Amino acid sequence: MAFEGLTERLQNAMRKLRGKGKVSESDLRETMREIRLALLAADVNFTVVKDFVKQVRERAMGADVLEGLNPAQQIVKIVDEELTKTMGDEAVPLNKAPKIPTIIMMVGLQGAGKTTTAGKLALRLKNEEKARPLMIAADVYRPAAIDQLVQVAAGIDVPVFQLGTDVDPVEIVRQGLAQAEANHNDYVIIDTAGRLQIDEQLMDELANIKALAHPNEILLTVDAMTGQNAVATAEGFNDKLDVTGVVLTKLDGDTRGGAALSIRAVTGKPIKFIGQGEKMTQLDVFHPDRMASRILGMGDMLSLIEKTQKEYDAKQAQELTEKIQENSFDFNDFIDQIDQIQKMGPMEDLMKMIPGMANNPAMKNVQVDPKDMGHLKAVVYSMTPAERTNPDLLNPSRRRRIAAGSGRPIHEVNRMIKQFNQMKKMMNQMSKGNMSGMEQMMGQAGMGGGLSGRMQKMALNRMSRQMKKKKRKRLKGKRRKK
Repeated sequence: MAFEGLTERLQNAMRKLRGKGKVSESDLRETMREIRLALLAADVNFTVVKDFVKQVRERAMGADVLEGLNPAQQIVKIVDEELTKTMGDEAVPLNKAPKIPTIIMMVGLQGAGKTTTAGKLALRLKNEEKARPLMIAADVYRPAAIDQLVQVAAGIDVPVFQLGTDVDPVEIVRQGLAQAEANHNDYVIIDTAGRLQIDEQLMDELANIKALAHPNEILLTVDAMTGQNAVATAEGFNDKLDVTGVVLTKLDGDTRGGAALSIRAVTGKPIKFIGQGEKMTQLDVFHPDRMASRILGMGDMLSLIEKTQKEYDAKQAQELTEKIQENSFDFNDFIDQIDQIQKMGPMEDLMKMIPGMANNPAMKNVQVDPKDMGHLKAVVYSMTPAERTNPDLLNPSRRRRIAAGSGRPIHEVNRMIKQFNQMKKMMNQMSKGNMSGMEQMMGQAGMGGGLSGRMQKMALNRMSRQMKKKKRKRLKGKRRKK
């Protein structure tokens, strides 16, 4: 999981401040030393680390911080804000042409995931903007590069313009643009050649394509796992082509996070998208503020809401709501919910987006095995249609038959049925108004209602108030016991 090492180190640095009524200058100095070491270990550019630590120290040295209320929280807030600023403050949208087509030129070294990213971007534009993109296969050197692009495009039902490997790439782009204009395509995505390293021949070709196509976007795809090399690559391409934005790939891998924290500061170019996973749907807009929160282990509720809205079927959600209200939620609905959750990605990644869960020590080594979900499904599929719709029928002899049919031990079947009944009871209580702020927010997201920014903030504020209220109650209870 991306940033885990950096997150753990930063949390350890901040943990030493928590619980102190007052933070001294020596406390702050020690914390800043820990933060500097954490960032350097994450392969963040040295100059970026130096400037970052200087900014945080200068802001934190103010009397209103060190001598104010909750100084540790204020320092965490400063670190969060400076991390966000380092990565670019806010999300930067795609540059669009005043009239179609908008031309996007994809560049990068071999192995960074450029061709796959081109496909992910085409699918995103197709789904979110109902656009009609055309992809141009301009990499005539890498073996099977055109075949790969054609295969990617076929999987997302997007057309590809290609003339094989014996035609000059500039001519391929020229004819491809003519076809896009004739077919009124909204976007043209040019998949260009890459090399194992930056060289003069590659840059000359890319410069010629740029001069012909006049792209609205030159998106550089870099592999986040290469750390400082990703930053050096970004500098090299930017010097020659003046790229307009960066796409970071493989952020779900064992990456230390240095590229994400360095590229904007070093090149001045925004990170526009991040790729996390192999699926064609796994390309997300880069939000610096949300990424800062995730790096600090503070969760990312807004991204979780958006992910839920994107993957959740609004009609199914409405039907589910009605079933919960009528207390008729059954095992068929249970399977539907498992399928919806699995679409959203690994469970442990989703849980870490929830504030409070991300930096919970109990979450550190949580791994939800996809096989466990398969076992649950096997148990349900071993039930008769009548048993699925009426769980009350599940007496001991039926449970033994289900255990034998699913190949799972009887105690596992009993536990699953017990958990189902508990979940059903909890859902029924929630439907009657006994929801926490977080549950209400997730419910709104699940209904596919499209929370506005204002509603999201209200939901987050409500959730924060609820959590503070619960914390006060716990503290009050502890005092009474004493």
